[in-house]
Amino acid sequence: MVLPERYRPQVLPSERLLESGKAIPAIRSDLRRIPNGRNALSVLMVYVWSAAIAMSAVALSTWWSWLIGFLLMGPMHARFAILMHEAAHKLLFSHQKTNDLVGKWLIAAPAFVPISLYRRSHFAHHKQEFGPQEPDLAFYEGYPTTRAALRRRLFRDAIGISGWKNFTPLFRALKTSPGRSIALPILLVQMALFFGFWAATGSPWSYVAFWLLPWLTQWRVLNRLRAIAEHGGLIASSDRRATTHDVAQHLIARFWFVPYNTGWHLAHHVDMGIPFRNLPRYYKELQAAGYVTSSLTYPSYLALWRAETSASQEPKSNEFPRTNSKKK
Repeated sequence: MVLPERYRPQVLPSERLLESGKAIPAIRSDLRRIPNGRNALSVLMVYVWSAAIAMSAVALSTWWSWLIGFLLMGPMHARFAILMHEAAHKLLFSHQKTNDLVGKWLIAAPAFVPISLYRRSHFAHHKQEFGPQEPDLAFYEGYPTTRAALRRRLFRDAIGISGWKNFTPLFRALKTSPGRSIALPILLVQMALFFGFWAATGSPWSYVAFWLLPWLTQWRVLNRLRAIAEHGGLIASSDRRATTHDVAQHLIARFWFVPYNTGWHLAHHVDMGIPFRNLPRYYKELQAAGYVTSSLTYPSYLALWRAETSASQEPKSNEFPRTNSKKK
């Protein structure tokens, strides 16, 4: 699924970008500025919206309100995950103690993530995608694949098999001293969330219906679809355009599973020091330099998933440029 080199022109360095693709220092300093106030509001709002969804569903007290609440919590888990990713990159707040405290206790622990371990493995991912220390290789390898194979994986995600495999290590970690120091904070935060949901909605089941179950099921589906849209079917390379997909961003996708500009993932991999709010602006710099071309960009996530589940294991030559392809 890697574009031929003729569709990846060697245009760097340019007047505004270095050979690595990073902006020149005069531009980079502005792109890397962290908007602390706006990020604090984002952290607050994920809690406000999560509470509002759960409270509205319980207040309406119908089966369909609970179902809609359950479905809307998938995008909320996506927001917690992306803000946690931002904190792991030390980009959520410019004050590092604040970044780490908020990242650990208010974002990562609610999302069942030990952020210290995540940060270490995720930086290995950025050091060399598809390299020997790649932590997420199981997500990315094996593409293109058949639609039936992807459906089987998504089905296991949707019924909670994948989520349970991610959940049970927390309890196994309690058996060892190093593991307890990682697992206990997460379990304590989950207990606080349980009582918080109960107090807000009046129902002890609201935590299960609107937090635990969406994380075990719906979020696993969204996370897999996002992951393969970022790197599925690509290869280890010094050219980030061969390791990371580029997809045109649309409102529904940005709401449902790629919030906070995470869909500008190629730009993030070219310079992982740029906060999420500035990624679209940096992406335009890459486009203006000719580093990102229309041939490189999939017109939608659906088009990319179709390409990753085609019958052929190699893209056909007439599939390029991608923006002119009607079917993958």
